[in-house]
Amino acid sequence: MSSISHVNVSQAPADVAVVVQTVLAPGLAKAVRSVFSQDFPGRIHLLIGVDVAQGDASILDRLAGECPPHVSMSVLDPGYSTSRRHGGVYPNYYGGSLRTVLSYLANSRRVAYLDDNDWYAGNHLSALVAAIDGKDWAWSGRWLVHPVDGLPICRDEWDSVGCRPGINAERYGGFVQPSGLMLDKEACHFVLPLWSLAAFPDGTGEDRLIFDELHKTLVGASTDLFTCFCSLSDHALHGDHHQREFAKRGLSWVVDPTQIEHVGTLMADARESVERGDWENVGWAASSVLTIHPHHPEAHFLLGRKHRFLGELGEAIKSFSEAVAIDDSRPEWLDTLADALEKGHRKREAREVRANRSRRFPIKSPVA
Repeated sequence: MSSISHVNVSQAPADVAVVVQTVLAPGLAKAVRSVFSQDFPGRIHLLIGVDVAQGDASILDRLAGECPPHVSMSVLDPGYSTSRRHGGVYPNYYGGSLRTVLSYLANSRRVAYLDDNDWYAGNHLSALVAAIDGKDWAWSGRWLVHPVDGLPICRDEWDSVGCRPGINAERYGGFVQPSGLMLDKEACHFVLPLWSLAAFPDGTGEDRLIFDELHKTLVGASTDLFTCFCSLSDHALHGDHHQREFAKRGLSWVVDPTQIEHVGTLMADARESVERGDWENVGWAASSVLTIHPHHPEAHFLLGRKHRFLGELGEAIKSFSEAVAIDDSRPEWLDTLADALEKGHRKREAREVRANRSRRFPIKSPVA
């Protein structure tokens, strides 16, 4: 007599897990898609926990339909919030005990975190996995993102900088924002409940509690890369310490609506000039944007196209590379960079870019 055994394909632990707690904010789709498009070669367990559904719940079904084969996606929506602000019992303002519960549910020893208004660069998980090897936790640097135009402002070199000198060193021993963290949850087993608590009366500061425990009792490592993108709230954007650092870097546009509008006008002019083939004006408009906003990815890309048209291949590759370093989410930009590298006889680099593009953004066969 024969029997059929049913294999639970989800039972085998994944190589890494990503925990997202959400209120179904508009940024959730971008956050989750950045997990789907990682260059990490292993299996990923993505856990999405719903605290209070304030957005369209159908986005979860749409994302499940997009989920690639190497990612298993689990959704937890208990139908109530465990956060005290919604009537629950845990003080944490953002999700109550949800991040703690999801951390324990994650079917992987290595757990990364992602806020629902942030996103990852394509190499975020692979860099963290390399850094955490032999350690208890790891972290990456972050880009700060403007809440109005959604564009990266600059690299955060003063706040979420781990144990390195920064504005939190004296008071807290440092800081890492959750979207930059990866924990070995066996080593950090007794740290995970701190996600449910709060350091401050308003229910915030759980990330301070986590970091305080990590840096005092466990061994961590940095990726030495800036691979997560953190959307600032309007309050954080105008905070004294961020404003002080922006001013040091000459980034006055971040709190000046007139300059933000001017950048938008210049970019529209640059795009229209591309359509007309007016490469001189493309170069002028893109360069004018970069004078105001040095990290504008599309301005770097369009400046690269101008250099490419004029046969200035070295400058084109430099501009394309800078654009992709800031925003690697556009496969057509990776294709353009690979083509330029190939043209410049940098074949090994071109192959690497093409392989990365193919792995992260596979070209789907047309439906018959």
